Amino acid sequence: MANLLIRNIKGLVLAVQEASAAVRGKDMAQLPVLENAWLLVENDTIHSYGSMPGCPERADTTLDANDRFVFPSWCDSHTHLVFAASREEEFVSRIKGLSYEDIAAQGGGILNSARKLQSMPAEQLLESAWNRLEEIIGYGTGMVEIKSGYGLTLDSELKMLRVIRELKKISPIPIKATFLGAHAMPAEFKTNREGYLKLVIDEMLPKIAAEGLADYCDVFCERGFYSVEETDRILKAAAQYGLKPRIHANQMHYSGGVQVGIANQAISVDHLEHCGAAEIAALQHASTFPTLLPSCSFFLGLPYAPARDLIDAGLPVVLATDFNPGSTPSGRMPFVLSLACIHMKMLPEEAIHAATINGAAALEMADQYGSITPGKIANLMISKPMSSIAFLPYAFGTDPVERVILAGKEWNRNQRQ
Repeated sequence: MANLLIRNIKGLVLAVQEASAAVRGKDMAQLPVLENAWLLVENDTIHSYGSMPGCPERADTTLDANDRFVFPSWCDSHTHLVFAASREEEFVSRIKGLSYEDIAAQGGGILNSARKLQSMPAEQLLESAWNRLEEIIGYGTGMVEIKSGYGLTLDSELKMLRVIRELKKISPIPIKATFLGAHAMPAEFKTNREGYLKLVIDEMLPKIAAEGLADYCDVFCERGFYSVEETDRILKAAAQYGLKPRIHANQMHYSGGVQVGIANQAISVDHLEHCGAAEIAALQHASTFPTLLPSCSFFLGLPYAPARDLIDAGLPVVLATDFNPGSTPSGRMPFVLSLACIHMKMLPEEAIHAATINGAAALEMADQYGSITPGKIANLMISKPMSSIAFLPYAFGTDPVERVILAGKEWNRNQRQ
């Protein structure tokens, strides 16, 4: 049995003996940190931890974490990691004054990504996605969700999901797959919305289910994209195939996405840049996670989601990157935490909870990931020397991660399984 001992840890973050569920409301500000600690990992699993006076004497591998913090890995529950190409030309158009919606109406945006993806071979998609996966692991991410949605045809949506399936096979971190065929309305169905809805419901969903390609189903419920009624119809059809909902809601308008997500028992409703008293009240009576994506607000100049109101209402807020080529070309979770603290007034302790245990809970994997708990998988990151945990979001331009531990072993780039 191989074991790893990390000694002289300045602070062992989110060290809890019992497998915790999501942390809610005011409890998010109470972050367990064990000072002057050690952590023992056996094979791929966290075995035990404690204060240095009781540190084990021997291990197969020993690391010294003097002046460093050890965190559970980030759990990024909302990404679009598989895509064909960047969209910096739209970035320049927005600088010149066009809005995200203007660009979409002209055939850009999601439709632009779909055209590029439809012509790219699956092998190239897999290679580019692997490079992005390595990048986010280097930032400390230890589990991730990836959506389709840049296919928008039967063949291309299946191609995306099969790429995600292949990525799962070689990935050193767990991946959850989400079907997002209702991401935008393809140009050829602009005057035949019912035709595309039937394609999604009657052709895409059965084939995806038959191959076991997705864990969840997502819909972009937003003005100009999919209505509440269309969203409800797709989510109900997906549920018949065992695909649980997690939806894009209220990104650019008060779209009704939060309410239709809750009505369909969505695992999470994501974005929430437009979220008021009615949405918060609905979330208080549901088990749905409010997932916030502040780097999207940063990049597009949108309002930031009301994190303080959500936390003050007792809700288990989640933070994720929304890594994608159009509205958030970054998978850097530490920067997401910085934005959450700077623009949404989340405390560092709240942001860390939101990006670890709550992200794991939003992917239904909090029993295995998201905290430093005996019996959980040892996906960890060791910081560079830091004065306090607040330094991590404070130093927004600094890469805080010195070492990444995945399943109990130190990770380095180019380590395909």
